[in-house]
Amino acid sequence: MEFDTPEGLEAQIRLVVLTATKEAIEQSQKQLTSKEYFTIKEACEYINVSFATFSKFRTLGLHVIEIDGVKRVNKKVINEFLENHSF
Repeated sequence: MEFDTPEGLEAQIRLVVLTATKEAIEQSQKQLTSKEYFTIKEACEYINVSFATFSKFRTLGLHVIEIDGVKRVNKKVINEFLENHSF
C-alpha cells in the first residue's frame, strides 16, 4: 500500500524506529552481560555462536550445569573456556 506523506515524515519515522531498535538491543545486552548464569540459548547469544557450535564447545570441555533437566552455564566458565582456547 502506498500513500503520500508530508516531506520529512519518512525520515523522522525511520529515525524513531532505528533509535528504539538500538535502545532495545543495548538494554538486552546489558541484561545479558549482567547475568552470572545463562540458559543455553543466552550462552549462545553471549558468545555469538550457533547452538551446534556451542554443542561442539561442550565436547571440547565447556562445562554446563544440569539440575533436574535445567541447564545453566556460568559466565565465568564461558570466559575461561574461551580464554583457554585462544591462540
